[in-house]
Amino acid sequence: MVTLGRRGRRGHLLADVEALGAEVVETDRGGEVTYHGPGQLVGYPILTVAGKRGGGMADTAAYVGGLEQVLIDVLAGLGLDAGRVERHPGVWVDPAGIRPRKIAAIGVRLTRARSMHGFALNVCPDLGWFGRIVPCGVAGMAVTSLMAEGVDASVAEVAERVADRAAAEWAPHGRIDRAAVARRVSPADLAPFTRSAAEARLGARLASAGVAAEDQIAFRSRKPEWMKVRLDTGPAFRRVRSTLRDLNLVTVCEEAGCPNISECWNDGTATFMILGDRCTRACGFCLVDTRRPAATAPGEPARVAEAAARMGLEHVVVTMVARDDLDDGGAAAVAATVAAVRDRLPAARVETLISDLGGSETALQTVFEARPDVLNHNIETVARLQRAVRPQASYARSLSVLARAADAGLTAKSSLIAGMGETDDEIVQTLADLKSAGADIVTIGQYLRPSERHLPVARWWTPDDFARWKRAGEALGIAHVESSPLTRSSYHARQAADTAEGTDGMRRAASTAEGADGMHRAASTDEGLGRVRPAADTATADPVAVSPAGAAARI
Repeated sequence: MVTLGRRGRRGHLLADVEALGAEVVETDRGGEVTYHGPGQLVGYPILTVAGKRGGGMADTAAYVGGLEQVLIDVLAGLGLDAGRVERHPGVWVDPAGIRPRKIAAIGVRLTRARSMHGFALNVCPDLGWFGRIVPCGVAGMAVTSLMAEGVDASVAEVAERVADRAAAEWAPHGRIDRAAVARRVSPADLAPFTRSAAEARLGARLASAGVAAEDQIAFRSRKPEWMKVRLDTGPAFRRVRSTLRDLNLVTVCEEAGCPNISECWNDGTATFMILGDRCTRACGFCLVDTRRPAATAPGEPARVAEAAARMGLEHVVVTMVARDDLDDGGAAAVAATVAAVRDRLPAARVETLISDLGGSETALQTVFEARPDVLNHNIETVARLQRAVRPQASYARSLSVLARAADAGLTAKSSLIAGMGETDDEIVQTLADLKSAGADIVTIGQYLRPSERHLPVARWWTPDDFARWKRAGEALGIAHVESSPLTRSSYHARQAADTAEGTDGMRRAASTAEGADGMHRAASTDEGLGRVRPAADTATADPVAVSPAGAAARI
């Protein structure tokens, strides 16, 4: 991946890096252009930055200097002498020599005294990629790595050293949070806190995230009693099905194989899925078709509104397939559907379940301006498993979507799937991250493997586990947590919105939208805990996380 900071220029891309397989992403960090890839340690320290101006230039410079020093000290411990070059942030080898070489890039941003973004330290990446860009916008700058300098160290070893040094610098009290995301690396190169006890593999993506093969449950094994559901196709069920067929509409109930279809359809409700029945992404848990999508249907919003009217719905849930093939990701269709339902059923609430829309601020704003009563975007799993479970998405991007929705005055909602290899602590940490991002409603349910081609179930969590997570989420301040083995994202959606309405969490669609710079919400202070509980993610490498309570959050 090649990222462009706020001063980045595409003219500093010396080759068509996208044609070579790299993604180009524009970010809101400081700095110019750089490369991120395997063999690189990426860290996002998210902490409260002390200073009179709470994030002014002087505070930013002081923070960058401290971050540089952490890396300089780590490199010294590895036997490599490094330092600074005047007017060029980052860490350099032989800084005073005739050929200084950059080994770590730094690009940060401070918002409301919270730090975001961070550093990229070259351990053993393919340095050829730096020859395809003008690194950091400095022509002629040499780039190096620990391997190129003759230092034999793994990414995991360096990650541990950085974490220890960062904790000593920013969390002398010892209270820290850490979260890691790894992509395309072997289990042996994962930090110990990330990988599971065994190194055996079953599926490259899960293995790289540390989920042991012996922890994976065979596809045809018997399900626990609490996961068994009786199919009831009574008269109400058949009426819903007839309405959907008559109007040529698709529901996520059918396409995703929801176990609650009988309960919901017999209650006269369904979750409409717009923009077709084919998704441009290939999440490892999802049954939705991933073949090439068909063209969008112009009359679909009106047909959804007609179906909602025939069914007498008071709370209309509209979800979508990801449509990365469309310029706006499908945002205009979502907004048009909200408007059509409102026109036909003015008193009904409308809930939208959207993709991340590629993180596009313009596309997200299109949906926000439609003012859905509930804006749902699913984070799906914990930070460590993101790349294994949904490789085309991002934990940080999902938190940003929710934070931007909350900042726009919308009720933000998200969902977690349990049973793919996460730990109890990771579930609670994700709940804290969702709360910090501004989520008002969270649903948690047990993963059911749709077919042998999908990711395996790693664990059957018990009803008591789900009840405990509900208590934990609501103790964190989330207005409503719907948590049970059979819960799905739209399960009891009307009741969840009813519960949240009237609390500080429920932001009615009539509220005024203010401009959203959503990422700062993902690093906001959870006053109930007295902690900063944001999240970390990276596109290609291993971030290491340190989060002292009340002072520093995560790297």
